[in-house]
Amino acid sequence: MLFILRMLAMGVHFILASLIGLLVCLCRPFNPDNSRICGRLYSVPGLWILRWKLKAEIRSLTEQHGACVFVANHQSNFDLYVFSRIVPPRTVSVGKKSLKWVPFFGQIYWLAGNILIDRDNAIRARHSLVATTDALKNRDTSIWVFPEGTRNHGKGLQTFKKGAFQMAVAAGVPIIPVCVSTYPKHVKFNSWNGGTLHIRSLPPIPTAGLDKKDLPQLMENCRTQMQQCIAELDQQVSQKR
Repeated sequence: MLFILRMLAMGVHFILASLIGLLVCLCRPFNPDNSRICGRLYSVPGLWILRWKLKAEIRSLTEQHGACVFVANHQSNFDLYVFSRIVPPRTVSVGKKSLKWVPFFGQIYWLAGNILIDRDNAIRARHSLVATTDALKNRDTSIWVFPEGTRNHGKGLQTFKKGAFQMAVAAGVPIIPVCVSTYPKHVKFNSWNGGTLHIRSLPPIPTAGLDKKDLPQLMENCRTQMQQCIAELDQQVSQKR
């Protein structure tokens, strides 16, 4: 019963947050800080309804000055509520073009200045990559990317796609990995206390002086660090049960 009530409440909240977010974006379209504001509209009430507690160790994220590329593990659609709680100012994300047609959310995502990539069209995808690199270098805007390219459903990190790393290297900005514990395995939707999620941002990985030939090692280094971090966070969750 609690599960049904909670999902109904989440549905109503999603619609209300979307309407308010749409008004915000219409008043200041494509402002790079719209993502943070709209993210909070979704995440703060959403986490309260779900009764999920976030334990965040994100010093490297909050103390970062200047543009960077944030890379995070992508587990489920609920990442919208989890990661949006910590998105820093002037940070936009990269998503697939089809998101634009999702009612309410898609229009907000576009008007919030996020970058839509047509994965089925190599030329358009390349143009989007150039625009993203320009935002990093010249507009004091950071980019948030899920390098797996799809949800892993709590089954561990999938192979990384190189787009995020290409952008970082092209712009010469650092990469900051952001990890969240494997929450699909332990959160409860039918219990008053939904569970605790642990989030940690890792030290920046510099890219200055790197070029295309360094991408494989850069990607492997980032993925290894994130795997180790997620394992540590999952261990913390297990110890507190």
